[in-house]
Amino acid sequence: MLQFSKYQGLGNDFLIIEGRHGQLADSVLSPDPAWVQRICDRRFGVGGDGLILALPASGNAGEADLRMQIFNADGTEAEMCGNGIRCLARFLADSDGQSQNNSWSVETAAGVIRPRLLEDGRIEVDMGRPLLQAAEIPTSLEFGPAGLPQGEISIGKASLAVAAVGMGNPHMVVPVEDLAAIPFEQWGPTLEAHSSFPSRTNVHFLQVHNRKQLEIRVWERGSGPTLACGTGACATLVAAVLLGLSDDEAEVRLPGGSLQISWKDREASVLMTGPAVAVFDAVFTPAFTPLEQDVASNVQADPQLNDAIEASTDAEIRTEMPVDKPVSDPDQPTTKANKNPPVSDQSIDQSELQEPTNEAERKSLKKVQSFLSGTSLDSLLQLASDSLEKRTRERQEGDDRR
Repeated sequence: MLQFSKYQGLGNDFLIIEGRHGQLADSVLSPDPAWVQRICDRRFGVGGDGLILALPASGNAGEADLRMQIFNADGTEAEMCGNGIRCLARFLADSDGQSQNNSWSVETAAGVIRPRLLEDGRIEVDMGRPLLQAAEIPTSLEFGPAGLPQGEISIGKASLAVAAVGMGNPHMVVPVEDLAAIPFEQWGPTLEAHSSFPSRTNVHFLQVHNRKQLEIRVWERGSGPTLACGTGACATLVAAVLLGLSDDEAEVRLPGGSLQISWKDREASVLMTGPAVAVFDAVFTPAFTPLEQDVASNVQADPQLNDAIEASTDAEIRTEMPVDKPVSDPDQPTTKANKNPPVSDQSIDQSELQEPTNEAERKSLKKVQSFLSGTSLDSLLQLASDSLEKRTRERQEGDDRR
């Protein structure tokens, strides 16, 4: 079964899949956008603002502990996400146990980002230096007198003064007098797809309460209205500082809560501090797994499920038979133990499985197939549930120690 965890940062929620040990199939590593849309759907799927994959570092960005790949709810890939990387850091602390440093170097499409778990449970993230040149963001807005790309965009009868900042992904900041008075649902998607941003953009409507307290509403590229956006909060502070609207450290209020953003040195990184919370751990049913190969690879990767496979095969509980042959007797009455057919009968089409490339892989896959052939979905879900319950207990014990 394909396991995942759900985390949220200020209501910006993500599905996180562990893949640092190379256990994920290509169908997850390069997911079909339709599958991402399906699992992120809040009525017909799990629900989330995006999907995050925790992967081995590629080595292309120097010495990183891991690589983050993130997809928006519409299936498009994003360069970075501030709330997402805080959620990933919390996931890493929960998964690996807390160390003395409680920090990680995470390779992203926007460069190496360094989150750190603080003693109070919040996550501080070195978000790197903001991008202020038009070509880096990218945008066709002209570089303005405030030291960043600026311009005016007309929507109907309204003329909006806008500024652009890059945080590894593009952001448009739009100062307004009153957030409650703007036609958010009209302006948001129009500005996201504006021609001055060739890769589209995240849009942030900014109301300045005072120099230390900013408030924004977020229209996120590829997701629409979201309760929070970490990179957007950083971009907003940078724009507000350069426009003379804010101090270099301020609270940025979002619909889901507040982030503390600091940019004290114009040549240095922006620092973001805020919460990230575990919501639940779970498994996708076979119907929600992009290809059935993922079932086999994730069973192999989970130690508890793998122990069950070893026990069943080594003890010769069942005789070896072709995977596509039903194990259960069609004339046998349905009982609680066999009310679900073997997983292979439900979902695994052998024509879809990738051929293993070496003898070790062939043996491993054969063992998994044998296990799946004679294991009901109820039993497999129970094994996964036991593993997830253990993880949840360990997380709670870690929280208690803090």
